[in-house]
Amino acid sequence: MKEMVIISGKGGTGKTSIVASFAALAKNSVLADCDVDAADLHLILEPDIYWKEKFSGGSRARILPGHCTACGKCEEICRFDAIYFDGPGNGVQEKTFRIDPITCEGCGVCAWFCAEKAIEFAPAVNGEWYKSETRFGPMVHARLGAGEENSGKLVTLVRKEAGKIAEEKNIDLLIVDGSPGIGCPVIASITGADMVVIVTEPTLSGLHDLKRVAKLTRQFDIPTLACINKWDLNPELASAIESEARQQELGYAGRVRYDKAATLSQIEKKSIVEYQSGGAAEDIQAVWSKVRLELEKLGASVSNSVFSIGKS
Repeated sequence: MKEMVIISGKGGTGKTSIVASFAALAKNSVLADCDVDAADLHLILEPDIYWKEKFSGGSRARILPGHCTACGKCEEICRFDAIYFDGPGNGVQEKTFRIDPITCEGCGVCAWFCAEKAIEFAPAVNGEWYKSETRFGPMVHARLGAGEENSGKLVTLVRKEAGKIAEEKNIDLLIVDGSPGIGCPVIASITGADMVVIVTEPTLSGLHDLKRVAKLTRQFDIPTLACINKWDLNPELASAIESEARQQELGYAGRVRYDKAATLSQIEKKSIVEYQSGGAAEDIQAVWSKVRLELEKLGASVSNSVFSIGKS
């Protein structure tokens, strides 16, 4: 099995749109949406969920009012200012303490030092993850709760489960929609991958973020290709990004033009290569051909049926 991860230095570059098109062109792959902080690949692929499970990436403290003596030790030692003296009374104390679940970092120090054992420290539910079937093959995806952390752990879980499905079904290609940026979720998305495709755009922030992401993939020694989306909005800057990609010793996957059909296809819940054959769809097919070739150079044992590029 070969694992390809599509990432971007920032949000909004068109990464997920290209992932959906890759899924349509690959025809036989396992998909993993690892952009768990803002997962939206499912909006295009309309997955049929057959497995759903809660995700807990850490623990959270909660004060038990009936046991609290309002001694104030927990408030004193909390380094995150998450404990307040405005909790409910318990018949002995007029007020007790409470812990703000959003501010609490789950370190557990308060529970450790509470002499009355009045603080419950239990696993917190941070989100959900799913196994689904799409029109292009199996998919594993997730949704992180609002304001929740531990997205790196959830990304790792999604990739692991997607890899299991690929092995069970003897599917040779895993396509991962990675997280934007260079933080923990991105590191969790690309660690151990066979190839990374960076999707950028012809803006100054796109150029800046390409440099950052390229540095990250170089540190992990992962073969990396660059793709410029909406290149024709600023051809001069697109050329500068191509030059920077060469300096960073990145492979070059190609350019994708700006096309209003990308938005129209999403309204129809389709990838752009399903919606039309020309325009940006034609560019993405060319990019896919380059990606296919580079994977084959890496020794990918992916069948011709997986890499066949059909016409929309």
